[in-house]
Amino acid sequence: MEQARYYEEAQRFAQLISARFQQEGRCDFVVITGGGPGIMEAANRGAFDAGARSIGLNITLPHEQAPNPYMCPELAFRFHYFALRKMHFLLHAKGLVAFPGGYGTLDELFEVLTLIQTGKMQRIPVVLVGRDFWSRAVDFDLLLDEGYVSPSDLDLFTCVDKAEEIMGALERFYVDRATDGAPS
Repeated sequence: MEQARYYEEAQRFAQLISARFQQEGRCDFVVITGGGPGIMEAANRGAFDAGARSIGLNITLPHEQAPNPYMCPELAFRFHYFALRKMHFLLHAKGLVAFPGGYGTLDELFEVLTLIQTGKMQRIPVVLVGRDFWSRAVDFDLLLDEGYVSPSDLDLFTCVDKAEEIMGALERFYVDRATDGAPS
């Protein structure tokens, strides 16, 4: 099942990044999720497995979204409004890693891409996990062909399949920025 593979990759990525940065005593890369089940749980679980702290920004919904048990209780926050939750996601974001998801995932992804594209937000790495999923979910080439985005807009994100590729994309982004003299 494809969702199981994404769960495993999310857990593996969160474990890798948490072990690398929080074990070094650094907190500049902390896993932060929506705090719910599925992929969000996998990421919080990966950080937990690495002995690291992670954050959950849960949204209050009538029939779903109970907080998962792997985020730190003192770092579990509940929001009523999606806009405030998205603002908190982005306040100190060093990157966005988007796994396959529904409308909420698409909303958050396109908000970040729009803010970066329009210069309203400092550029961060945006990594889409699951090449097959994203190529079918969003036809970026169609947006380009129809003139809705420019060729440089397709450089605002990277598509990958594996946890190690996510790490590589994040590292390349920050290494390239450091060598360009851009603030990180």
